Amino acid sequence: MGVPLIRKHLLAAAASVILFAAPHAQAHESHDTNEAWRLFIADHTKPVVRAIDFSTGKELGSFETKGPASLTASASGQIIYATQSDDDFVNIIQSGIKFSDHGDHRDLDVSDVKLSGVTFEGKRPFHVVPHGDHAILFYDRGGKAEIINEAALLEDKADVRELDTLKPHHGVAVTMGRHILMSVPDTEVETKPDALPPRVGVRILDENNQQVGGIEKCTDLHGEAMSARLAAFGCKEGVLIAKPNGSDAPQLQMLAYPKDFPAGYTGTLLGGKTMQFFLGNYGEDKLVLIDPEDANPYRLVELPTRRVDFILDPANPKNAYILTEDGNLHVLDVLKGVISRSAKVTEPYSKDGHWRDPRPRLAVADGEIAITDPRHSLVRVVDPESLKETRTIAVEGMPFSIVAVGGSGASH
Repeated sequence: MGVPLIRKHLLAAAASVILFAAPHAQAHESHDTNEAWRLFIADHTKPVVRAIDFSTGKELGSFETKGPASLTASASGQIIYATQSDDDFVNIIQSGIKFSDHGDHRDLDVSDVKLSGVTFEGKRPFHVVPHGDHAILFYDRGGKAEIINEAALLEDKADVRELDTLKPHHGVAVTMGRHILMSVPDTEVETKPDALPPRVGVRILDENNQQVGGIEKCTDLHGEAMSARLAAFGCKEGVLIAKPNGSDAPQLQMLAYPKDFPAGYTGTLLGGKTMQFFLGNYGEDKLVLIDPEDANPYRLVELPTRRVDFILDPANPKNAYILTEDGNLHVLDVLKGVISRSAKVTEPYSKDGHWRDPRPRLAVADGEIAITDPRHSLVRVVDPESLKETRTIAVEGMPFSIVAVGGSGASH
């Protein structure tokens, strides 16, 4: 990866913050500042999602679901999708945290956490991709995906646009302007009754759900992310990048893995928010930093052992955090492409066994790292600088999937 270009992105982001600082300070002179952070935690085996106040550790609500859930926050943080793939069901939780942008400052309104009366049903819902004012929910065995309007959900209503996925498959769909990028299954291969066909590429749909152009090859497509205005998909050949192209269909470009890379490929991707870059896995014990604008877009990062989870810090764009199966937490400097520090934060959690066995998951809240520890019914809170545990939050059962929403803003 070309470090100078990444640094250029960071400097641009820093400049925007500096320009914003003066009016933001003036806003605080005339408005009280409010801050709120909430954790949403799904149990590994019980059908329950808990909402917890991050500062006090107090449980704000406990919501029953049909089955164990995977959690995804909407882009605004106002909605939490609780996806129960094995039970063909999705619950909607309203986080009670709302930000309103007013140019020189933003307001924060805090209300009670609420389980919505709106639910979604379909055969094996899996990937939820939030973007802007909506999210796309993909049903692996339902042969459909749904674009879900967030504003309607906040009024306990459902406003849904359905998409055809050609054939049931473990896939994903992403919006880009008025177009939709969607995984393509192999429609010719014969599969066993309970098996799903492999993914072979990406197709583009217009606002009328009609395909535009052909199919771009992306073998075994898995993993997607957005960064700035770009979308990325993990493929066996490389990482496929989609770029907006005005009112025309997005442009697709395959970034092939370097020839000197070891065997492996990317199946999980994260996208930078204030810098344009992607972070993905490369097999089980490596990561790749990807700068799509660089002539040499890949930088390989070796891990000491297999990763359990990894996440980007939304407030500190140069930091990524990786938990490996030996119980060590690592801080990755994405500018330098090196692990800057490591420390033990949990006991070992082996990657051997079933992929859905209970293992820790990471979130970032109020500048700290929150780590679920399902064996000990805890969330461990770790300082990202010292990597020392600052406190724990007791959570009944086996805390597993976790998302954090919150921040600060003016209150009126």
